[in-house]
Amino acid sequence: MINEEIRDKEVRLISETGEQLGIVSARAAQAMADEKGLDLVKIAAKGNPPVCKIMDYGKYRYEQSKREKEQRKNQKTVEMKEVRLSATIDTHDMEVKAKACVKFLQEGNKVKVSIRFRGRQITHGSVGLEVMDAFYKMVSDYAAIEKPAKQEGRNMFMILTPKS
Repeated sequence: MINEEIRDKEVRLISETGEQLGIVSARAAQAMADEKGLDLVKIAAKGNPPVCKIMDYGKYRYEQSKREKEQRKNQKTVEMKEVRLSATIDTHDMEVKAKACVKFLQEGNKVKVSIRFRGRQITHGSVGLEVMDAFYKMVSDYAAIEKPAKQEGRNMFMILTPKS
């Protein structure tokens, strides 16, 4: 709450320099703030009496939004990339996929490795597991397994994270 929105009888007042001014009436505190051309801002409503500070509220909000923007800029978002294999993939094709996977991991992203079984391949789930193991051996220098290979219906998934 700021300025006239503050309805309390008495408030504990803090000056714009951070100095404690003691307990004063809300009207007197508002008068002091107006005299200095600043705003009266309630910063701790739960206190007894509530704590108010004299400050330039517009400048305070601007600096706060600037700090939040800076924090968002420094934040790294982790994306989930996907590499699709097949149960009958050739070794060279797997090496190409492994190279792409390593690139994703070096960028700091997680990688979902998936195999979709077609037709009667589903009866040979062990073949898919062997392909997953071979693929992990290719990227094991850069990756750690977050979720091991697991078959769900016609698909088999494994999630890899970058090694730290």
